[in-house]
Amino acid sequence: MTHRVLTEIAASISKLKANPMTVVSSDNGMPIAVLNHNESVFYCVPAAAYEALMELIDDAELLKLVKERANGPAVRVTLDEL
Repeated sequence: MTHRVLTEIAASISKLKANPMTVVSSDNGMPIAVLNHNESVFYCVPAAAYEALMELIDDAELLKLVKERANGPAVRVTLDEL
């Protein structure tokens, strides 16, 4: 049976248990697939990569909101009203 691995680097769960920081730092800050019996069980995502993912998700949600509001009615205001 084949399993999809969505990273360039994979490490066994045994290697992760033995030295977690070595595994985390082994791919220059990119996520690493952790395998158990050659099946990916989770992804180890360094903090900087996780923060970047959260920013992308936030940007996508804001873009969706902008697109929803783009076709809505315009509200006219003057600088004095602000």
